[in-house]
Amino acid sequence: MLSAVWVAFLTLSLVCGAATGRLDAVTEAVSEGAAQAVTLAISIAGLMCFWSGMMELLQASGLAGKLSRLLMPLLRPLFGRAAADQQAMEAVSANVTANLLGLSNAATPLGLRAVDRLYTLEGRRGAPDSVLTLITLNTASIQLIPSTVAAVRAACGAAAPFDIMLPVWGASVASVAVVLLCGRLLRPLFPDEI
Repeated sequence: MLSAVWVAFLTLSLVCGAATGRLDAVTEAVSEGAAQAVTLAISIAGLMCFWSGMMELLQASGLAGKLSRLLMPLLRPLFGRAAADQQAMEAVSANVTANLLGLSNAATPLGLRAVDRLYTLEGRRGAPDSVLTLITLNTASIQLIPSTVAAVRAACGAAAPFDIMLPVWGASVASVAVVLLCGRLLRPLFPDEI
């Protein structure tokens, strides 16, 4: 679906450029945009590697596990029956921990492992509440250290890329609270099997 949207945008820009006689400007914008995208990707790669390495160190040192254990009392009420499974809650906690640290790229494999375990607990059918809750937490995620956003800001020349901490904390806490509340309120309106 997304590729169709991009093709539509590209076609529309070419048609508008040809209709207005500015096709050369469209061609120039395409090449400049591609060059800027590559430059941005390369410039944030170092910082992303650093934070991914930090997550590996946290896991190897056991600090990530300790943080995960600290989160378990907060997460257990959200996951119902699945909270009784230690393996599932460890995977969920690890995913939430990676998101707290702003490491969305490190959180993805942890989230996949958690979803796999949650589906196993539910007999691999439908859309269990525990999986939907994890997807909600993963998507809206509270971030203590917005490393990805800071990396992009640094690559774009921001003098203080981490000066967004307070707004990020407020926005992420509010988004998680609203999404979890909406999920709990709206779930009874939908059947168990999706």
